[in-house]
Amino acid sequence: MASALLLSPVPATAQPGPRPGAGDGDGAHRERAAQGQAARTPAGAAANALDARTPGLRRDGGYPRRTELTVPAPNPADKSIKLGLTPYHSIAPKLNALQKLGNRVSVEVAGKSAGGHQLYLVTVTAPESSGATREQERMRELIENAPARAAKDRRIKAAYKAPVLINNNIHGNEWEGTDAALGLIEKLAKAKDRKTADLLAKTRIYLNVTANPDGRIAGTRANANGFDLNRDFITATQPEARAIRQIAIAKQPAVMIDLHGYVNGTLIEPTTPPHGENYEYDLFLKNSYANALGMEKAVNGLGYTPAKDGVDPAVIPFRDQEEGWDDWPPIFTPQYMPFQGAVAAHTIEFPMQVNNQAYETLPVTELRRRSAINTDIAGAAMRATLNYTADHRSSVLADQIETFRRGAVGAAQVEVSEKTVPGVPGVGPEDVYTTNFPRAYVIPAAGRGQRSATAAARLVNHLVANDVRVERARANFRIGKRSYAAGSYVVDMRQPKRGLANVMLAEGRDISADVSTMYDISGWSLGLLWGASVEKVQKAPGGLHFSGRTVQTASPTGYVAPRGALRLRLDDPKEIKALNSLLADGVKVRRAADGSALVPSSARKRATALASRLGVAFHATKTKSVAPLHRTRVAAAVSPGELFALREMGFEVLPVSTAALNAGFDWAKADVLFASAGLEYGKLNPAARGALNAFLAGGGGLVGRGAAGAALNADAKLLAAKPVQGNGDANGVVKVVNAGGPVTGGAPGHTFVYSPLWFTDLGPGVRVEQSYGAGNPLVSGHWRTAAGGGGPKDAAGRAAVVSGTTAGGADVVLFGTEPLFRAHPKGAYAQVGRALLKSAR
Repeated sequence: MASALLLSPVPATAQPGPRPGAGDGDGAHRERAAQGQAARTPAGAAANALDARTPGLRRDGGYPRRTELTVPAPNPADKSIKLGLTPYHSIAPKLNALQKLGNRVSVEVAGKSAGGHQLYLVTVTAPESSGATREQERMRELIENAPARAAKDRRIKAAYKAPVLINNNIHGNEWEGTDAALGLIEKLAKAKDRKTADLLAKTRIYLNVTANPDGRIAGTRANANGFDLNRDFITATQPEARAIRQIAIAKQPAVMIDLHGYVNGTLIEPTTPPHGENYEYDLFLKNSYANALGMEKAVNGLGYTPAKDGVDPAVIPFRDQEEGWDDWPPIFTPQYMPFQGAVAAHTIEFPMQVNNQAYETLPVTELRRRSAINTDIAGAAMRATLNYTADHRSSVLADQIETFRRGAVGAAQVEVSEKTVPGVPGVGPEDVYTTNFPRAYVIPAAGRGQRSATAAARLVNHLVANDVRVERARANFRIGKRSYAAGSYVVDMRQPKRGLANVMLAEGRDISADVSTMYDISGWSLGLLWGASVEKVQKAPGGLHFSGRTVQTASPTGYVAPRGALRLRLDDPKEIKALNSLLADGVKVRRAADGSALVPSSARKRATALASRLGVAFHATKTKSVAPLHRTRVAAAVSPGELFALREMGFEVLPVSTAALNAGFDWAKADVLFASAGLEYGKLNPAARGALNAFLAGGGGLVGRGAAGAALNADAKLLAAKPVQGNGDANGVVKVVNAGGPVTGGAPGHTFVYSPLWFTDLGPGVRVEQSYGAGNPLVSGHWRTAAGGGGPKDAAGRAAVVSGTTAGGADVVLFGTEPLFRAHPKGAYAQVGRALLKSAR
């Protein structure tokens, strides 16, 4: 078939460059997010992300598209000023001026940050009439939706502009990509040479000028919600990540670079193993490695040296390192982009550190010298990437088409080898990661094998928001020996973006034996962790035969029984939110023995409004209650992700920490303490310790998570439960066994762990709410046994969540798992919500 295609993939011809020196002045690993710090995000900064959507970018009209940007008020506290870089408030006037330089520069507002700052998307290309832009969009859609036809389309070969995306400043205190982007835009706008004209005739260059304006202004890695945006590309809890996702879908970049971070020498991906098993990695590696060589040559060609400037030669991890800088999880921007069609995607990290301690301690002149070097290097990487795309436009587009074609027809992946990716040195068995794609996934209909219609709708909407195709069955149907009801959702895996569908829905893989260390999380699964029932159909003899319609949004799931008292299950975060809304309105709600909420029939009107808004179900019940439920105010020493999740569930949250308690805290404002980070009992002053003890002795509850929560429980002498720490680097999806009842009633059989622990030597009255599964509980992720134990088999059968009541009447629940990790495992949220409701005084 390939020989018949006008645009067929061709081998790379790049040759390896010189191996850089061994020195890495700032370390060989990406900067890790701070651990163990209590979140302090203001309540107004968090948006409800349970079903967050992002409007599409404009697709009508030609280019240029001029937007007169609103200019923010000057902010002398903007942290970029000290570095001699462009403060956020100066970006809009610069872009307004750049749009007036000619007819090549367009600006659109792609969205707003968590802190309310506009996100600027710049397009630089040769001018297009409205008709020419419609033709570009026709060709883009053909490439994705009819790739076999696209490969033979002569107009695509002759006229389609290869899309390039340059993403900058995703970590707010890694600034320089923004300034390099502004410089590049100006050069392209002013250039009169033929090479630039040819470049802009062949490409559309998209620049996300600053992906994280909140952090740029504040000098923080995270956005205003406290989230590391470069960990958010599967969950997409944050508006900035959703804006980038929408850019990726609408613009479909074939080549993408992400500029941020500080590693000396300049780090240029592709990465070390393990490689994501859902990629078309042969096509990706061919282009990414060749582009990396070009960037390396451009960066080293600037002439910076270790002796003169403190700048080491560039490093390409795939070539120069063995492990520790992998592309396994799709949570990073460049690791998400291949699923949207990028055949080359890179993180580029600058060599000269200017953030954190360096920002606070180095002289301004030195900081500005370093920032100028970083900006220069970022510009060189950008220019080299544009040159690569222009020089290899035909093969880059052919490879993007082939990526989508393989998905659409269900073709097998091609294993990487020196044969399949010529020009890339050192390819070995350690680089081979492929998967056996199933034929389909089915998300069963409500009441017909579906544990939560609310969760199913959330999952379907999330898939659709990521441009995964989902169909809803109009009638009952069978696949093999399995029957499914009308209303079930089907994800046919013969679709262009099958890799994205699978990376979200599959259970994943245990890669503990493959490498000794991973950079970040190694296991995730929306199919197992988001609360919905999802069935994998590995084979479908005879094909898929059902009558269905393509889903734009999931069907409504809200329901209220027409008569009698009502029951709200509290198995889903939206159900917890509905309960908190009822309690805030003064509705007298009671708790059943299984932890569900019993709502009086007099609240049916209010329940109907919540069912419509949140998609939750209130079923008729005659269940007897065991206790009243009250509006729960949570004093929370937690991570930013946990704080965000608590507010998603509608809790009234008061952030606290050791410092906040030592400064004086009014415990009359709280009903329960949730502690997982930033609160150490031994560092409380006598007054703060006495106030906390009085709160606990007076019936105030404690929900503790992880080592910090367990330590607080032990130091305050509450529950008799010995915490055992597992491997501190371990993370992933694990099997669990739930005891049921008020904490884990209705909980799924899987949860997430990061630095897991378990509890032994349980005292009288301590109840095991959840245990790790038998044998090896790890389903997917990386969890090795250390020299002293701490592996998954050591955890097997042990208590993961325990609860009890102290002699003073304080209800305590301790979690050794991570049910709110980065606001990701939605299906486990309710365990924490139930624990808080149970423990509140």
